[in-house]
Amino acid sequence: MFDKPVFDAHLHIIDHRFPLQPNEGFLPADFSVADYQQQVKTLNVQGGAVVSGSFQGFDQSYLLEALKQLGPAYVGVTQIPASTTDEEIIALHDAGVRAVRFNVQRGGSESVKHLETLGLRVYDLVKWHVELYVDSRQLPGISTTLHKLPAVVIDHLGLSKAGFKYLLPLVEKGARVKATGFSRCDFDVLTAMRQISAINAGALLFGTDLPSTRAPRPFAASDLQLILDSFPADIAAKICRENALALYKPKA
Repeated sequence: MFDKPVFDAHLHIIDHRFPLQPNEGFLPADFSVADYQQQVKTLNVQGGAVVSGSFQGFDQSYLLEALKQLGPAYVGVTQIPASTTDEEIIALHDAGVRAVRFNVQRGGSESVKHLETLGLRVYDLVKWHVELYVDSRQLPGISTTLHKLPAVVIDHLGLSKAGFKYLLPLVEKGARVKATGFSRCDFDVLTAMRQISAINAGALLFGTDLPSTRAPRPFAASDLQLILDSFPADIAAKICRENALALYKPKA
C-alpha cells in the first residue's frame, strides 16, 4: 500500500448499461466502479476525476451513476453539446461535475469551434475549466482561444515530443497538464514532468488513466512510483493530490 494519499485526476468508468457509441470501430469492455476500486486498492486513492471518453459521447447517465457510487470525493469531467442549457449545466455541477472536455484527438465531444464560447460560459456559470485531449502539435491552431480561457488542462502530457515546445508556453500562462497515460507519449515522461513542474509546481495532475483503453500498455503502479521517487516529497504531494484538489474542489 502506498502511504501517501492520491487523487486520481484521470480515470474512466465504462458501463454497458448506458449508451455507448463506437469510436473508429472501437468499443471498450466494461470497467465498473468495482473494477476500478479493485485495481487501485493498493494505491491509497482518496478521490478522483471520472472523465468521459469519446465512446460515451454526450451521455451523462453513466457519469451520474458512477459519481453516485464513488461518493463525494470524486468529480466528473464531461462532454456536453454547446446547446446544453444553463439549468442542465448547473444540475451537472450539483452532481459533482467540474469540467467540460473537448476530445480533439478522437472526437465524440463538441467541436473546438465552440471551445471559446462554451469554455467561457461554463466558467462564468459554475467555474468549470476546460480539459483537452489533444496532440500538442495541434496547440498552435487553438492557442489564441486557449489564452482567453480562465482555466485549461491538457491531457496525457500533450502526447507528442514534436509539439511539447507548444505546451510549455501554455504552462507559463497557467495551464495544467495531466501526468497520465505515460505509454501514450512518444518521449521521456520524467524529463517532461520535470520541465513542467519547474515552470509551475502547481501544474501537474497525476492520474491512472484506468482502464487505459487503447494505450500501448496499461497503467502500472510503477508510473506512480516514478513520481514519488523522482520529485521532492512536497512537489510529489502536489502532483499526486494537492494540485488536483485545488482545481476540482470535490465536495469531500
